[in-house]
Amino acid sequence: MRVLTVNVGRPKTVAYTDAPGGETGIDKQPVDGPVAVRDPGRKGTGASGLVGDTVCDLRHHGGSDQAVYVYAREDLDFWERELGRPLANGGFGENLTTSGLDLNGTKIGERWRVGPDLVLEATSGRIPCRTFAGWLGERGWVRRFTQQGVTGAYFRVLVPGEVRAGDPVEIVHRPDHEVTVALAFRAVTTERELLPHVLAAGEALHIEELRTAREYVAKHGGGAVGAGRVPGPAGGGADGAVGSTESAGAV
Repeated sequence: MRVLTVNVGRPKTVAYTDAPGGETGIDKQPVDGPVAVRDPGRKGTGASGLVGDTVCDLRHHGGSDQAVYVYAREDLDFWERELGRPLANGGFGENLTTSGLDLNGTKIGERWRVGPDLVLEATSGRIPCRTFAGWLGERGWVRRFTQQGVTGAYFRVLVPGEVRAGDPVEIVHRPDHEVTVALAFRAVTTERELLPHVLAAGEALHIEELRTAREYVAKHGGGAVGAGRVPGPAGGGADGAVGSTESAGAV
């Protein structure tokens, strides 16, 4: 379990984003040497957790609960086969491309030590946005990515440090609930009836998704189920309303 590459983006002006100024940092490229990682601060003012990385649209991206976006090389390989085209590390706008880790099975609140010092905590999956779709240039990409549910994971920074290509990743804490990144993603996109279940993750959950789940329960009932079993994947992609497509991109 290790980091293959550390990827950062520089601002580019493009036609496919509605970000202020028409700029995006989604084109992230691997970099040499260590990169400092720290808590960027609250959403709306804080950007990326990686020093030197660019987040252009602070309305929807960046901040403490989306400080570091991680995607598995194994999942990029899956999409290469699906799309019939090569995808480089950083190609989904991820900050860290990893090997040997199941991002979709990562639990909300799971903690990783990356390298000697850096400690990250999983908060949510990545909800696709217009900029992501425009960057890839794939027709119907938002719906396709959502229905497949291979999202990668966002992390907050618990202990700052440096990260470099080749750093080992150690899982130092795995919560006793069953709320995975994949389950939380389904709950806020295609299967809203799962929202009561994600409350078992507590405040480790991305603050906006936690608020959504609490509001759903207040309106519809069905409180958290604690650490008990939760429904498994629907399989084959679910039809239904896709949640906000502008809330959690890596741009």
